[in-house]
Amino acid sequence: MNILLAEDQAMVRTALASLLRLEAGFEVTEAADGTAALALLKNQGFDLLLSDIEMPGCSGIELAQHVQQQQLPTKVVIITTFGRAGYVKRAMDAGVGGFLLKDAPVEQLVQAIQQVMAGKKVVDSELLLNSLGEQDPLSEKERQALRLASEGKSTSEIAAELYIAEGTARNYLSEAISKLHAANRIDAARIARQKGWL
Repeated sequence: MNILLAEDQAMVRTALASLLRLEAGFEVTEAADGTAALALLKNQGFDLLLSDIEMPGCSGIELAQHVQQQQLPTKVVIITTFGRAGYVKRAMDAGVGGFLLKDAPVEQLVQAIQQVMAGKKVVDSELLLNSLGEQDPLSEKERQALRLASEGKSTSEIAAELYIAEGTARNYLSEAISKLHAANRIDAARIARQKGWL
């Protein structure tokens, strides 16, 4: 099985890759961030993408969306430290087959990989229970604008990056601030990130 491992924390990535390579038939290619993983997905075929959720350049959910949009045969398993409810729904909407916490034993991860490769869905029970809570009120455009604002981008930079008018970018941010009952765009980004919606 050809696995692409996308994880920005070098120690975690190296340890996880070493453990997976001990399994018979697992070949692991490492990507140090989301951007590197996206480039590898575009140029090579993988049976499985095993990805962290929060990474520079491109998140694990964005990688899963790429796999889904390009209709790649690659299965996706997300591993995360963050048990945020919003992540599970967004990941499942992006076609993710498995969603596990990083503190799970490696045997559980290997079993989850095998189940996902067999076409099953695997979600950590704690994450599943947490995901039954609040619904994400943000639209995809509001989420994109808020994410860019959280990176310190100005309204004009957000507009340019999203290929929209500056007034439209301002409206997306205002809507996000209003929906999250936030004081400003930074507060809105903080709230959305805490809930796993960003």
